[in-house]
Formats: sequence, C-alpha cells, structure tokens
Amino acid sequence: MAATEHARPGTPCWVSLQTSDLTAAQKFYGAVLGWTFRPGSLGEDFCVAISGGRAVAGLGNVVRTMGVPVSWTCYFAVDDADAVASRVRERGGTVAVGPLAFGPGRAALAADPAGAVFGFWEGRVLRDWRIGHGVAPAWLELRTRDCFDAALFYSGIFLWDQSQETDVRYEDDVVLVSVAGHTVACLRGGGVEAAPDPKVRPRWHVYFRVDNVEKAVEAALLAGGSVAAEPGLSVVGHEATLCDAEGGIFTVTSGPPD
Repeated sequence: MAATEHARPGTPCWVSLQTSDLTAAQKFYGAVLGWTFRPGSLGEDFCVAISGGRAVAGLGNVVRTMGVPVSWTCYFAVDDADAVASRVRERGGTVAVGPLAFGPGRAALAADPAGAVFGFWEGRVLRDWRIGHGVAPAWLELRTRDCFDAALFYSGIFLWDQSQETDVRYEDDVVLVSVAGHTVACLRGGGVEAAPDPKVRPRWHVYFRVDNVEKAVEAALLAGGSVAAEPGLSVVGHEATLCDAEGGIFTVTSGPPD
C-alpha cells in the first residue's frame, strides 16, 4: 500500500462496492478483473481489492445493515464533511448516511437532486490513486438528466468554482471536470429518474480497465453475472457494461489511461 495524503477537495478519491455477499463478490471480481483481496481495517465486513500489489477499490458487506442497494459508489475528498453535507441539503440533495466516523476519517453517503448516489470522505487517501491512472478506475462518469444542472450542483457542494486547480468545461455534449490538468470525472446528460431500467437511471458509473473486453465478458457470464451493454466502442475505448451476480453495474474497458 502506498503512503497516504490529503487529496484536493472535490477530487474522486475512492470507489467502493456495496454488497450483501462479500465472499461471492470477491469470487466474481477475482474471476472477471483478476483482483486479489486483503482484509480492510474496518472489520470482517470490509476488504480491499488489490491489483499488481496496489489497492484498487473497497468492498463492503453493508447492504442489509445500511439499507442501501447493491452498487458501486464513488467517493470525493472533502476538507469538512459536515459543511459538504449542509451544502448538499441546501441545494436539493439528500444525505442518507453520515457523516460518520469511519476508520481513519469520516464518510457520508448522499444523493444529488436527480437521485444519483455518491459519497464523500474527510481524511487521508491513497497517494497514487486517481481516476485514469495506474490500477485505479479508468473513468468515472455521471449519467443524469441534465449535465449542466448536475455541474452546478456538484460545483456548489465541492466548491469546484472556487479552486484555481479545478476546471469545469463543456466539450462534445458532456461536462468534463479536470483537476491540475487531469480529467477526473465526466457528466453526461440523458438519464431519466423514473426509467424502469437501472442502466439509464441517474447514477455515477465506474469503468475498470482490462486487457481484453471479450474475455472479461465471458468470465462475468461464467461467474454468474450478466451483460447490460454488449461490447462496443465509445470515447473511452472498447468497452462493455456488466452486472455482477447481485446486480452491481460497472463497465470494463481496454481504453488507455489519460
């Protein structure tokens, strides 16, 4: 594990799977993404996914205890979790859990006004973990109804507009968020809150890099998962969207890092 540091506020700092069967999740993601796992520091209901000796993501057996759906959740670094929680509520969002003391920091789960769930974390983070770099997720994308409304909401709660290092720009029908010249998130319009298909509901979507998309799809099917979107090309690269055995949605891509 790399040393830890304080991340720039408003920057994605971690992703975590909320599951109801930690053992089954380890088996699935180990088969599909080649991850190994080590115990986390938060007890037997948590573990850390490892690739190439480095931490990739967290897995938590928390669906039943916290009353949340099986899903991948992205976390953003903040300096003051209480202040961010207040800004979420002021701007029409919902804070479902926390901020609560959680290991070496404080965490909260929230939803934006369109219903997309996200987390925020006050505390130290892994120094080398960043979107599009190394073993961390290749891409992080918000799929929502109106990317401009979403940009205003997240800029307001994370104070993107007050940071000289953060750039929020409209490009090719999406909003791109960059920190220190590095793209950390994409906000894309088109999701519909009431849609019966969870693939098109507003949500933060996590992309993981693989060497071969077709092999990852095959492994997912053999491990009890399903294909939500067949392999194809996107701005990220060759990709396919998958569901794990409990319905957690994620995308695999062979696209290069930034």
